[in-house]
Amino acid sequence: MFRQVRYSQYEGPADGVDLDELVRHLQDFLLESGFNNDPWDPDPEAGRDFEDLLVAIAAALAAGELVDPELLSEAMDADDWLKTRLGELVRQLAQRLQEAGYVRFGQLGGDGSSGEPSRFELTARAVNQLGHMALREIMGPGAGRIMGAHRANRPGSGVEVSSSSRPYSFGDSLSLDAHETLRSAVRRAGPGGQVRIGHDDLYVHESELHTNAATVLMLDCSHSMILYGEDRFTPGKKVALALARLIASQYRGDYLRFVLFHDSAEEVTLPQLAGMQVGPFHTNTAEGISLARRLLQRQTAGTRQIIMITDGKPTAITLPGGRIYKNAYGQDAMVLKTTLAEVAACRRQGITINTFMLARDPALLAFVRRMTEMTGGRSYLTSADNVGQFVLQEFSRRRNR
Repeated sequence: MFRQVRYSQYEGPADGVDLDELVRHLQDFLLESGFNNDPWDPDPEAGRDFEDLLVAIAAALAAGELVDPELLSEAMDADDWLKTRLGELVRQLAQRLQEAGYVRFGQLGGDGSSGEPSRFELTARAVNQLGHMALREIMGPGAGRIMGAHRANRPGSGVEVSSSSRPYSFGDSLSLDAHETLRSAVRRAGPGGQVRIGHDDLYVHESELHTNAATVLMLDCSHSMILYGEDRFTPGKKVALALARLIASQYRGDYLRFVLFHDSAEEVTLPQLAGMQVGPFHTNTAEGISLARRLLQRQTAGTRQIIMITDGKPTAITLPGGRIYKNAYGQDAMVLKTTLAEVAACRRQGITINTFMLARDPALLAFVRRMTEMTGGRSYLTSADNVGQFVLQEFSRRRNR
């Protein structure tokens, strides 16, 4: 929970809210996948307006009982709650989030006379923080110690300790560089000051890493990922964030990329993925595998793998010339032939496909079984609740065998 601070007026109270905790309470909003919008009319831009952020901050404060009930009553009775003291408070907190580097504001709204931005986007710092949270949520308090894993800044296979050091990051094992840590604390204390070692003073020994694994995470973002009363896409995004954090803390020499597939497929960065919404409608598995394979074929790592999270059978392919052929009923002979041709290309190039299925569709099960046999990978029938744990454990198993 937030620090229990209550305010009788809005002047200055935003300074009493811990921003890391605020981001934790905003996690579901920041990773919104479109589940709460009209499922039959997905809007990829939904949830990124500045006013959406203000509403989410207000909801987080109310849920945490962090504001005087008088402010809430005043806001609820007002014609425009943003002109109340609560509105001023959430604006202050939004400004603090920007100043701390969690969000970046876009262009001014309307004609610009209001002086307020119209849009916001997540920064690398916010994505990193969300990755910390996702890893702990999926793996529990011992998130930095996945079974069978070794930390990247400790001697081991493919890792050599060097004489250099770097600031400590959350998730690192504390291979402490005592000399640099003490020097940092002395510099911060200044001449004649009392030396106190704080978190920002910690330095750990750097490592020289050799890339031992190359992974592309393929995430289905077709329409079905938010249909049928369940949000399957947001857990998929959390898996991506957690996997990126795991690699950053334990396998820093590894290669990791992200591919979204729907009517077509595209590579996205982690900050882009965090803000993505579901859509369009179909499942072009072949295009996703093709793109992932091209990314991996340039890598020389000992292990090259595709991790695919999906809830549906292939229903689309990209024809020569770029036109998308679709058959929503699945088991289309041309779609299956094209998709399995891409699977066969992966097998020839030594790329394994491990698949995590979020639905029990017989056609999906049959397709994945055949794909798994072709590449020597593994397949798991899982759910949105536990897909993250399955993915991270399987990644760690293959990474350390």
